[in-house]
Amino acid sequence: MEVIHTKAALNNFVSQLKYKGNKIALVPTMGALHAGHISLVDQAKQFADVVICSIFVNPTQFTDTKDLEKYPRPLEHDLDMLSASGCEAVFMPSVQEMYPKPEAWHVDLGPAEFVLEGQFRKGHFQGVTQIVKKLFDCVMPDVALFGQKDFQQVLMIKNMVELFTMPIEIVTCPIIRETDGLAMSSRNMHLSTEDRKHALVLSEALLFVAERFSEDSIGALIEQAKDFFKHQVGVELDYFTISNITTLMPAESKTEGDLVALVAAKVGATRLIDNIILTGKN
Repeated sequence: MEVIHTKAALNNFVSQLKYKGNKIALVPTMGALHAGHISLVDQAKQFADVVICSIFVNPTQFTDTKDLEKYPRPLEHDLDMLSASGCEAVFMPSVQEMYPKPEAWHVDLGPAEFVLEGQFRKGHFQGVTQIVKKLFDCVMPDVALFGQKDFQQVLMIKNMVELFTMPIEIVTCPIIRETDGLAMSSRNMHLSTEDRKHALVLSEALLFVAERFSEDSIGALIEQAKDFFKHQVGVELDYFTISNITTLMPAESKTEGDLVALVAAKVGATRLIDNIILTGKN
């Protein structure tokens, strides 16, 4: 597996692949890899001849500097996982490599930028799309794969790709869960043993809504889901909503389009997100 640190070296590597007619898939990550990330690599092999993974903890998408500082960076572990997965190359640039000088970035991602995560992490999706655009420009992939757990983020990336008319297929891959239902996340390693137990309320509330979706109204489902959190020790609910898959606006009717339930909560000192598609496909 090639380990590449500079844009120049990556450009040379990609140019040779393109010259030989290879189709390239990109799996962007911030490291601290788990089975969910590896599932993206596995699925990428179905779409392309060569899979390139990036590991870069992007400073512009963190709205809290403390969150950036404590983000896990087990690089040796990550490289071992990627090598075992059959990934052909990993791009691991420095911050200076990706941001050699101050730059302005602001693109119109649509109204969905400002709801849900956009309310709690203002500017987050500008930072996400800024680095993803840079990675796309470096790798020039034919397809890029992202996890459904970051549902709103994927929508913002799709909007950015459409805005710049980039010839890249965006593939959303299913959430990979622990055996007890907890969505896999790099942030899970920050959970204490007790927090880990309490964190199950996110997936339990989502599953409840999915199972009851055909029987109860949207309003009733949301209120019942919120009840899961009212007496859960150490858990602070940020939001639980049922939204339109395309716009992320709150759904008022089950007939208005495909729907997704999304949740965010702080468990102990760790903020977690999760979702489940109720109707249609992402």
